[in-house]
Amino acid sequence: MTKKIPSDEASDALRKIMQAEEKARGIIQEAREKTSPQIIQNAYEEAERIKTQLLEEAKKKATEKKREIIENADKERKRILKESDEDIAELRRKTRSRMPDAVEKIRREVAEVLKKGDL
Repeated sequence: MTKKIPSDEASDALRKIMQAEEKARGIIQEAREKTSPQIIQNAYEEAERIKTQLLEEAKKKATEKKREIIENADKERKRILKESDEDIAELRRKTRSRMPDAVEKIRREVAEVLKKGDL
């Protein structure tokens, strides 16, 4: 035997169901109006944070690369300067060793000119 639900109880149950549905619609509407924009805002803020972090990393790498390039250029400058100093020293040694011969040659040529009287 089935027990019949009194109509007051059925009306009350129906009213509670309708209230629950209304409350659910309100929650859904609130989620659409408040939660979605908040999620979008959070995503935007996270994207900005990531962008800033990547930019800082790129700047750091660029600064390190610049430092390496400057160090390498300075090493190359020092190497070239050392080679130049060595070349200059070698030229001076060669010049000094040939100087007496050159002076003697010029002395003889001057003496020759003076003997001839071509002045």
